[in-house]
Amino acid sequence: MPTTSETPPAPAPVKPQLIVAVLCFGALSAALMQTLVLPIQIELPQLLHASASDTSWVVTATLLGGAVAMPVAGRLGDIIGKQRVLVGSSVILVAGSVVCALSTSVWPMIGGRFLQGIAMGFIPVAISLVREVVPAHMASTAIATLSATMGVGGAIGLPLAAWIAQDYNWHTLFWVSAALAALMALSTALLVPHVADGHPASIDMVGAVGLAIGLVAVLVGISKGNDWGWASANTLVTVIGGVIVLLLWGVYELRRSEPLVDLRTTARRPVLLTNLAAMLIGFGMMAQAIVIPQLLEMPEVTGYGLGQSILQAGLWMAPAGLMMMLLAPVSSKLMTTIGPRLTLAIGAAVIGIGYLMALFMMGSAWELLIASCVSSAGVGIGYAAMPTLILENVPAAEAGAGVGINTVMRSIGTTIAGAVMASLLTSQTITLKPGTPAIPSVDAFKMCFLAGALAAFIGGAIALTISGRRPKAQTATGDLALAEA
Repeated sequence: MPTTSETPPAPAPVKPQLIVAVLCFGALSAALMQTLVLPIQIELPQLLHASASDTSWVVTATLLGGAVAMPVAGRLGDIIGKQRVLVGSSVILVAGSVVCALSTSVWPMIGGRFLQGIAMGFIPVAISLVREVVPAHMASTAIATLSATMGVGGAIGLPLAAWIAQDYNWHTLFWVSAALAALMALSTALLVPHVADGHPASIDMVGAVGLAIGLVAVLVGISKGNDWGWASANTLVTVIGGVIVLLLWGVYELRRSEPLVDLRTTARRPVLLTNLAAMLIGFGMMAQAIVIPQLLEMPEVTGYGLGQSILQAGLWMAPAGLMMMLLAPVSSKLMTTIGPRLTLAIGAAVIGIGYLMALFMMGSAWELLIASCVSSAGVGIGYAAMPTLILENVPAAEAGAGVGINTVMRSIGTTIAGAVMASLLTSQTITLKPGTPAIPSVDAFKMCFLAGALAAFIGGAIALTISGRRPKAQTATGDLALAEA
């Protein structure tokens, strides 16, 4: 009797909507790390038995980890396959969260927070993967939604972390993030397909280390400038040294046949201008996240403070984060009808209008809620357009690295915003009682809103100068990638 061999049925393909949902959940979980410790930042010296100067690195370390990871993760995704890098980023987030949850002293906590920052590499890789795993008609909306999660995660993370820190032990913050990361790793491994999207190439380890050293030095100098003094030797050596390292890194990369980042592509006018706009819009996004909660929490006796608790301030800010997500379909529609260049310019203009509204709506929490929602709507529109502009102007083999660099530029903008807002808030102060610490005056808050508006409007003006036409060679590459998807 002849034997028959039966081929096992192929697994049913995962629906594109579910893939996008998994990628959005992962990006949101990674972005939550930005604001996870802000509600307990003042208490960290007592909790970790360290100085305020040392514990400030608990916040900075995550920023630095993300800045290092995003371009490197993007390049790794281009080489070995994006799904593998997504799973790896999720596992790193699990490890970093567990280290933080078990920490009782400052340096293990800083190490865990750095690992949590590395997991931010998930976001640009997920954005660059979308076009390979969803139909072409869904790509713009999916990219818009994924791009918005970077701002949404930070906005939602603040009230969530405040609630957990207020009602539970502070270690619970990190056990919750570990659980989210584990679910993120599992869902990505099981539901996000591993497509043959890798491009054979070597990993430029020297370039990765050089970029990491340069970025870390510059960002540390900027973020610590207020503490160290902008004219101090520490600040000048760190920033200038970092710039020198980045310049040497650039020379090295230009001589490589397989660089970590193709600077010739990055220097193309559309890519360069998009990245400059990203930095300014990143500034605009972070400025409100720093300034409005402080204004909400200022005591009412000041005459301008609104007397809200940390949790209340976080809840007033939460709708702004949701606004970014809700605007993703609008941004997608705008990109389809008028193109990503004008969409980016509109987003920047809306951010600036939101700041100008805040300047005249400081009298109550609900007025600041409206102003922050307007600014956040602009962030949602603008953030969605940036990766589309990058993907249209870089080869398919460099998509991950290109989006990663763009995301780093946003992070540089948020870092500069933190330094500038801190400088402005300490430039004009008042003292409520003799012997009490000085607090920002109402004019200092107004200067912050004007600075945020100015950065956004300049970003929008830069966006208008970006070429709206795709290079022919790369249009063919992009169309081929869409056809294969």
